[in-house]
Amino acid sequence: MLPIPRPPTFRDFYSFEQHMLNARARNNRPIPGEWYVDPVFYYSNPYSIVGNDALIPIPLGCQEMDYELEIGAVIKDDCINVERVPEAWDHVSGFVLVNDFSARDIQRRETAVGLGPAKGKDFATAIGPRFVPIDEVKDCIHGRELRLGMVARVNGRELSRGNCRDMYWSFPSLINYASQDCRLLKGDLLGSGTCGFGCIFEIGPENAGGWLKPGDVVEIEAERLGVLRSFIVEGRKP
Repeated sequence: MLPIPRPPTFRDFYSFEQHMLNARARNNRPIPGEWYVDPVFYYSNPYSIVGNDALIPIPLGCQEMDYELEIGAVIKDDCINVERVPEAWDHVSGFVLVNDFSARDIQRRETAVGLGPAKGKDFATAIGPRFVPIDEVKDCIHGRELRLGMVARVNGRELSRGNCRDMYWSFPSLINYASQDCRLLKGDLLGSGTCGFGCIFEIGPENAGGWLKPGDVVEIEAERLGVLRSFIVEGRKP
């Protein structure tokens, strides 16, 4: 069961500089200068969003299944051309944990074409375990920053740890950019993107016990937001 009504849209961002540094280093490439100009995002599939304790089948043909440790902001009301701070916070109803599962090998083939991820991303995104109203974390908001510690575990072993305060592009910046000349709707979900060292791709499968496989239990956690658990299962056969 989802902790919020199914979002009209789900935009996921690349807002953590450390994630970009790590990911680009794995491919021996620097961060493009354009990344520092705008908080780039892609549209993912709201119909593949699942809740806590969901079964996550491995996509057809995927050999490099990954988790992503993220936080998502839920838009409170329809809005357009929102200023960054403090107005943007007024348009957030609350937060959920987001695990944007990725088929890295499929994603790599797709992004080589130049259009961004699609089938490498659209099969499953877990959110939850509950919706946390913004009033419950107001003391964790300092100017543009949301300060919440984050951690990810696979089969009880901690693999990732970070903090939402390390976002280079803050949630107010994400809301400002997404709403430029485009109306955000009540219930839209904006994902922070993966925190630094927040996925197997960054850590390296050789350091994480390999990619996700059937039988694995993935838990992501953040202060105040709880623990979101997912169960990896066998996907359909070719």
